[in-house]
Amino acid sequence: MIKKGLSFLTATGEETGTELFESKNPSNLKDIVGVFASATPKQVETACKKAKETFKSWKKVPAPVRAGIIQNFGRLLESNKEALSRTVTREMGKPIREARGDVQEAIDTCNFFVSEGRRLYGMTIPSEMPNKELYTYRRPIGVFACITAGNFPVAVPSWYFIPALIAGNTCVWKPSGDTPLTSYYFTQLLYKAGLPDGVFNVVFGHGSKSTGEWLVNAVDKGLVDKFGFTGSTEVGRAIGEVCGRNLQNPCLELGGKNPMVVMEDADLELAATGALWSGFGTAGQRCTSLGNLILHQSIREKFLKILMEKVSKIKIGDPTSEDVTYGPMISEKFLSDHLKNLKTLIEPHQRILTEPNGQITGKNKWKNFVGDPDAGVFAFPTIIDNVKPGDKIYTTETFGPLFNIMVCKNLEEAIELANGTGYGLSSAIYTETPQYIYQWKEDIFAGMTSINNSTTGAEAHLPFGGNGKSGNGSRQSGVWVIDQFTKWQAVNWDLSGKLQLAQMETAYVEPDLKYTI
Repeated sequence: MIKKGLSFLTATGEETGTELFESKNPSNLKDIVGVFASATPKQVETACKKAKETFKSWKKVPAPVRAGIIQNFGRLLESNKEALSRTVTREMGKPIREARGDVQEAIDTCNFFVSEGRRLYGMTIPSEMPNKELYTYRRPIGVFACITAGNFPVAVPSWYFIPALIAGNTCVWKPSGDTPLTSYYFTQLLYKAGLPDGVFNVVFGHGSKSTGEWLVNAVDKGLVDKFGFTGSTEVGRAIGEVCGRNLQNPCLELGGKNPMVVMEDADLELAATGALWSGFGTAGQRCTSLGNLILHQSIREKFLKILMEKVSKIKIGDPTSEDVTYGPMISEKFLSDHLKNLKTLIEPHQRILTEPNGQITGKNKWKNFVGDPDAGVFAFPTIIDNVKPGDKIYTTETFGPLFNIMVCKNLEEAIELANGTGYGLSSAIYTETPQYIYQWKEDIFAGMTSINNSTTGAEAHLPFGGNGKSGNGSRQSGVWVIDQFTKWQAVNWDLSGKLQLAQMETAYVEPDLKYTI
């Protein structure tokens, strides 16, 4: 049992500082999950230096052996799945069913990447010169530093660190200040799997003017060779600037204003179920959550009737309950931001389809609430109708149980609305028309799209990431992510015993140009 007042240590064994912060259960704020210590600037630097020193030996460990440690990690995640899932639910409020999925995503990622330890392939290439061999090799990049968010505290770190470690990189992690206990257990399981000391280093704390900022500063100091970040577009831009001036290509997985289109021939029951899950799963606190629901004008009224009927029946509340649609906001800050959005983004011409709105309390209670609303930070589901392309809420990521309704006349207009926010993470369309599907796949700007499914739902072997304000084109998961954590080395080995000059001394055969037929 974690007790109040307990200060945690980094994976390197150093105490992380004297400035303490609490991790609270958002469904019961009186439940203090743990008290953690923020790393000082010096300790962040020490963690990076230790990772850089350990890289010298870790990169020489055979890749199949590194992958074997990840296989052990996956088995440990399996044997601790329920305990870790309940820690996720307690610490950030995700319903237990979703929390199990969060942990399972990490298990799936381990299972997928284990074999990549035996497939870090290079190539042998024929030379144009005799007695000369050409090769290519994948080499690890070096120290990988990463800052992750608290909405997927097990799955997302696994997307980064499992391929990074298998490729031979060492790591420094600043996990979310909202989920430090989950991150602590994640790290302990990695080391119990057999990871050598210093390969994986954790520094707790927050972002601006805290541990996160100091970790970003380590790039300019030459202590970090690759950076990963999951979070807001604004912070991602700042990290991208730092990495850019150091000629580094970061992994940036940023925000979204994800569109879902429902065409006139769609299965409306299925589409309404998908919209409900996309918009309100995890209380809308996913980067892939539904932002703009774009309805064909011919089915608008019928669809909204079906949708509102489904919304009226959802259960909200205690995330340990197996059948709640969503639980609390991740923290008091996330609730505060959501309430601010309700005050500042809604315009007079728009119409709120859901009542009441704002914070759920004992006096202002959702009729299907499970538990005590006054104990935690819960919010009503909110649907905003009559949103137009020029509205601020159309292009603002709200990161809460809120989404917009828009109308289109045809698929061309739907695609224009879907692409017009500047974000390009996830998307979805509901239709039975092959021509619509083909055009949608061709013209949607988002890095990911679903046909007759929701905007959420990553799988461990499919590339995850976005374009535009949603990221810099980097991708997580699947075999493609190996390119993020390795660099190519070209080797030519000349066994001729003399200097051979390619292009200048190559013995190309000349054709007999005088021959005619």
